[in-house]
Amino acid sequence: MKLAIAQALQSALSNLYQIDWQIDTNIIQKTNREFEGDFTIVVFPFVKQAHKAPDVVAQELGTYISQSINCHFNVVKGFLNLVFDAQSWYDFIQKNRFNSQYGYQKMAENEPVTLIEFSSPNTNKPLHLGHIRNNLLGDSVSRILSACGKNVVKVNLVNDRGIHICKSMLAWKKFGNGETPESSHIKGDHLVGKYYVEFDKHYKAQVEELVKGGMEKERAEKEAPLIREAQEMLLKWENNDPEIRALWNQMNNWVYAGFDQTYKQLGIEFHKIYYESQTYLLGKKLVDEGLKKGVFYRRDDNSVWVDLRDKGLDEKLLLRKDGTSVYMTQDLGTAQLRYEEYLPQKMIYVVGNEQNYHFDVLKIVLGEKLGKEFGKSIFHLSYGMVELPNGKMKSREGTVVDADDLMEEMIYQAKEKTSELGKNAVEDAGELYEMIGLGALKYFILKVDPKKNMLFNPEESIDFNGNTAPFIQYTHARIKSLLRKAEENAIDYAQISLSDISLEKREKELIQSLYDFPQVVESAGTNMSPALIANYAFDLAKDFNRFYQETPIFKETDDTKRILRLQISELTALVIKNAMALLGIKVPEKM
Repeated sequence: MKLAIAQALQSALSNLYQIDWQIDTNIIQKTNREFEGDFTIVVFPFVKQAHKAPDVVAQELGTYISQSINCHFNVVKGFLNLVFDAQSWYDFIQKNRFNSQYGYQKMAENEPVTLIEFSSPNTNKPLHLGHIRNNLLGDSVSRILSACGKNVVKVNLVNDRGIHICKSMLAWKKFGNGETPESSHIKGDHLVGKYYVEFDKHYKAQVEELVKGGMEKERAEKEAPLIREAQEMLLKWENNDPEIRALWNQMNNWVYAGFDQTYKQLGIEFHKIYYESQTYLLGKKLVDEGLKKGVFYRRDDNSVWVDLRDKGLDEKLLLRKDGTSVYMTQDLGTAQLRYEEYLPQKMIYVVGNEQNYHFDVLKIVLGEKLGKEFGKSIFHLSYGMVELPNGKMKSREGTVVDADDLMEEMIYQAKEKTSELGKNAVEDAGELYEMIGLGALKYFILKVDPKKNMLFNPEESIDFNGNTAPFIQYTHARIKSLLRKAEENAIDYAQISLSDISLEKREKELIQSLYDFPQVVESAGTNMSPALIANYAFDLAKDFNRFYQETPIFKETDDTKRILRLQISELTALVIKNAMALLGIKVPEKM
C-alpha cells in the first residue's frame, strides 16, 4: 500500500506542480489513532515549490491520489490522511497469510558480503553472561540483516593465544596433577577456567608476599614468579616450543569441545571460525609494512607504536618490546585476511563498549595510516554491559555466572513457573521448558537497546504477564489452539473468500500492526537493533489479546466475521513466529 501511495504521490507532484520527487516511502507515516486515516503524508516539504498554502496542497494531492488508488482522504492542517476501504486490508490478509517469509526480503543476485564477527571468546574460561549478550546480539543482527536481503557471513574470532591463555596453562601444569575433563567429569571449558582462577589465587598470594617483604605493589605485580613464568611461556609458544605447543593444543581442544556444546544449546552457528594464533603473524607483516612506510615507529626498547595524536587519540602499542603481538596486531591481520577471502562491503564487529577506543584506532590504522580501503568498511556494533542484581562479574576471581549454568537455571525456572501456572500439560514437556527458559533469556536481553547497559533479572524475564518471551510465546500457542478448535469444528476458514466486509476498530488496528512488520524489520536492520523487533512482537501480542477479548470468534454468529477473525489470527501467529525467529527464539504450538 505504501509503495502504491508513493507512486501516486510521485505522479501527483509531477503533474500538479512539476516537482521531480524520487520515491521515498519513509515520508508516508502511520496515521495517529486520534485521527481518521490509515496513512499520513506530511505535505510541508512540497509547499514552497508548489507555491500554495499547505491545506491547498494537501487537498489537491488528496484528490489526485484518491482517484489513482481508490481511497478517500481528509486534511488536518498540513497533513493529508488517506483512508483505505476494508477490502484493501482484507486483500492484504489474503495475500500474506500463507507467506511463510512475510516480512523478509529476498537476497539479490551478486549481493556483496556483509561480514559480522561476534562471540570472540578466550580459551582460558567458559562463556559467561557477558558473552551471552554478545552472542545473542550478533546472532540476532545476523538474522535481521539476512531478512533485509543482505548476504551475511557470520564469523567468530577465537582468542586462543596470549598471556591470559598461558596463565591457565601454567596453573594446570603446576597444580593440575594431570586432571582432564574425562577424569573430573567437568566440561572442558569449565576445567580450563578453573585453572585461570587458580593462577590468579596463587599470583595474588605471591604479590602479597613480596609487598610484605618491602617491595612496592606495582613492582611486585611485575616481579612475581608466576607472572614471569607465564611471560616466558608465551615467548616459548611464539618460538614454537614443542612441549608448550602440545600443552596448548590439548587444553584448547578441551575448551573447543565445551564451547561447541554451549553454542549448540544457544542455537548459535558460524560460517567460519578464525583463530588468533593463525592471524597474528599476518598482523606482524602489516606492522612491518607500516614501519617501511614510516607511519609506525620503533622505540629504543624495540617496541613498535603508531602516533594518533593528530586524530585526537594517543600513541598506540602495536608490538611489545620482546616482539610479541597485542590484540591490535591480530585484528589488523584478521581484517586483511577477511577482506581477501570475502571482499565484504561491511565488516561488523560486535564488541562491548569498553573497546570503543580500540576500534577507533583499528579503523584509522588500516584505513588512513596503511591506506587499506577496506578499513573504512569497519563498523563497531558497540553494546553496553550486562549485570545481575548482585553486581558485576569478575573472571579472575571465579565469580562469573557461566552461560551453561545460567541456561540450566532458566530452564529450571521455566519448569517451575509453567508447573505453577498449569501450562505444562503437553507432550515433550522438557522441550517446552527449554523453549520457554531460553526464550525468556534471549528476549530479556535483546529487548534492550544494544547501546544501553542492562540488568538481567532471571525472575522478571520469565513472567507470563510482562514484556517477556513467555507472554509472546503463550499468545502464539493460544492462537494455534484457536485454529485447531476451528478445524475440529469443521470451520473452513482457509478456503472461503470474503466480500462486502466491514472492519471493526480492533480488527483494523491488529491488521495495521501486521502490515507494519516488514518496515519494522527494515528499520531493525538499518539500526542493527533487535530491540525494535522484540518490542514490536510484544506490542503485537498485546494487540492480539485486546482484539481477542473485545471481538469474540466462536461466539460470533456471523460466519463472515468469524472467518475474517480466524484469518487475522492466522496471520498474527505467522508474524509472531517470524519476528521471534529473528531473535533466535522458538514459539510453541501448545502451552
